[in-house]
Amino acid sequence: MAELSQDSGGGHKKGGKVRSKKMSTRIDFTPMVDLGFLLITFFMLTTTLAKPQIMALVMPEKDVKKDEQEPVKESKVLTLILGKDDKVYYYEGITEPKLDSTDFSAEGVRRVILDKQVKVKEMFGEEEFEDFKTKEQRKGSFLNVLIKPTKDAKYKNLVDVLDEMSITKVRYYVILDVSKLEEDFIKDPAKGMNFNPTVQSEPAQ
Repeated sequence: MAELSQDSGGGHKKGGKVRSKKMSTRIDFTPMVDLGFLLITFFMLTTTLAKPQIMALVMPEKDVKKDEQEPVKESKVLTLILGKDDKVYYYEGITEPKLDSTDFSAEGVRRVILDKQVKVKEMFGEEEFEDFKTKEQRKGSFLNVLIKPTKDAKYKNLVDVLDEMSITKVRYYVILDVSKLEEDFIKDPAKGMNFNPTVQSEPAQ
């Protein structure tokens, strides 16, 4: 609250003039502090806090034996290598692969995945499966995507490519370490990649 105090300044000045009375003000800000805390409490209780964003991943079963696993035909495989500067290198199959590159735009890696799904569908048709959430019968692609981030890739690149798996409804995908063979392939695609299952599976140092 504001208060007024009077300064009488009694007595007379030389010349017979009377000194005028001065009024001074003092403002009490204590109620404003209370109001500030009330407003802070109000906004804290009424504001909706940001919800954490999570990505659902279906993990493979741990008890599956290797001799029970069915080998995947290389015509169903698409390999995505995440490089630096938001670049995605990709090649199809295993035998005499041809390396190409794209980006993370809708007409980039998404188009590559969709085009590969069309090729796989033309060769093998579609797979019928039961949705584990709704228990409804659905159809999906036989496409298998291998995701291999390099040491120069960003964490955001991995999140973006996983989003593409969800958007394009790829059922089978796995995150693997990039091999030394593939790193050399990226540096000089003209030399090709002499695929060797043992060497190719060894992660780059």
